[in-house]
Amino acid sequence: MTLQRFKNLPLLALAITLAVAALGISGAHAQTYTDIHDFDTPLLASPQYPGLLAQGRDGNLYGTAPLGGDFGRGGVFMITPAGTYSVVRSFSTIANPYSGLTLGTDGNFYGATYNGGAFGFGTVFQITPGGVVTVIHSFKLIEGAGPYAPPIEGTDGNFYGTTTIGASGDGAVYRLTPGGGFTTLYQFDVTHGSTPVAPLIQAKDGNFYGTTKIGGTFGFGAAFKITPAGALTVLYNFDSTHGTEPYSPLVQGSDGNFYGTARAGGAKNNGGVIFKLTAAKKLTVLYSFDATGATTDGTRPYAGLIQGSDGNFYGVASAGGTNGAGTLYKITKAGSYSTLYNFVSATGSLPFATLRQHTNGKLYGEATSGGAAGHGALFSFDLGLGPFITLRPTSGVVSQPVEILGQGLSQSTSVRFTPNVPASANVFGDTYMTTSVPNNSTTGVVKVLLTQGHLTSSQKFLVTPVVLSFSPTSGPVGTQVVITGNSFTGATKVTFGSKKAIFTVNSYTQIMATVPAGAVTGKIQVTTPGGTAVSATAFTVN
Repeated sequence: MTLQRFKNLPLLALAITLAVAALGISGAHAQTYTDIHDFDTPLLASPQYPGLLAQGRDGNLYGTAPLGGDFGRGGVFMITPAGTYSVVRSFSTIANPYSGLTLGTDGNFYGATYNGGAFGFGTVFQITPGGVVTVIHSFKLIEGAGPYAPPIEGTDGNFYGTTTIGASGDGAVYRLTPGGGFTTLYQFDVTHGSTPVAPLIQAKDGNFYGTTKIGGTFGFGAAFKITPAGALTVLYNFDSTHGTEPYSPLVQGSDGNFYGTARAGGAKNNGGVIFKLTAAKKLTVLYSFDATGATTDGTRPYAGLIQGSDGNFYGVASAGGTNGAGTLYKITKAGSYSTLYNFVSATGSLPFATLRQHTNGKLYGEATSGGAAGHGALFSFDLGLGPFITLRPTSGVVSQPVEILGQGLSQSTSVRFTPNVPASANVFGDTYMTTSVPNNSTTGVVKVLLTQGHLTSSQKFLVTPVVLSFSPTSGPVGTQVVITGNSFTGATKVTFGSKKAIFTVNSYTQIMATVPAGAVTGKIQVTTPGGTAVSATAFTVN
């Protein structure tokens, strides 16, 4: 960048432009990085991977740091979107929460500590926004130990997570009831992967998806699917060319595919990759980072991706870039990559944690190092995107309660589900409200109408169909069967057992189907864009 380029700019504009250039911000429109808090040892220090930030019902962000605090064992912090920081709880008997937090449907937060607890092998804990901690489970070595990742709450109300150590030393997947009932769902065995450090995600099909950083066919890690009952399928074995050591969680894009990163491997000197993975087990490398420094795009992406409200994916690379301190980047579904910011040690460097998009539209994240005290920083990055709402859960049946997080919700006048169906609205403040899935709604975005304008959900809500009954309950091939339930609009498939039937959607609550050739006695299934409904009883084929 030369002064010759700026000779015709007014002095104020010139000063602003030079300041932006010095900070390493690229892009034509207003994209602003702000260091909102510098960590120091007394008030928690060095947030590390995976370090997930959770947005609470109060609109503030909550997270963990594994070190510092009153006892030197880490703890939980809160920070407002504007940057007001406070320690929620310093840990003493439980220690080293690398995990970050996830928000439960009860309004509390859930996380994991790598050490401490009754047996010294780590814990799963619940913490209220006010700082009351309850240890839900203390790990024993035989069932899995040393969790890095926080648990996530499944649609069944239970919590699911991973540990880095298992009975055989390779890690495990577990299920935990809110009351503390613990089940080891799967023990990794190297062949199917080893050492899962990333949190799980629950996909639209109801199954959980994750990664292991090593193990698998080539020893470079694996991506897997696991059912709530514990049946595991390896989706991909990383092979160096397509990446190695995936630390990151997967994210399911709006197209149904999974996206993630691997911290090493790839086509450019082992610098790591960004990939797309289909449910059919096909992996495509969207971008390879260059570890030689030949480019300034960054390298070593430990953090995963998030899909922003604009449909693009955003992430951070832990190293490289103009200043060698990491980068913040954008990548499209098609693989078009651009660096948005080059980290600077003075305001936070070496980002390892996956970003969080707040409902105010800004990205928030953590840098492990740098800042005023050298112990890391919390930052925001303004992309210029507007506010939106998030839904919890993102799928459900008619009448199911739904939580809404957002901004300005106290101005709401009504809630609308697709296609413009009014729903109940219970407002608890400017950043939190509840509703329920209304009758006649279909899969699509949800809107909160305000006194001026509206807010739209960042992703579609999947209205899941329900089969309540069918008549007749038996008959030969060719029998006309009336299926009664709800949310049938847009149905794509009806099956008797495993055989597809010819059918007509008569209304939101009724389908007429013909028992297909080859059908045998079995349950009826109805599939729509919102999911699949299964009848409680079987249709008997005479």
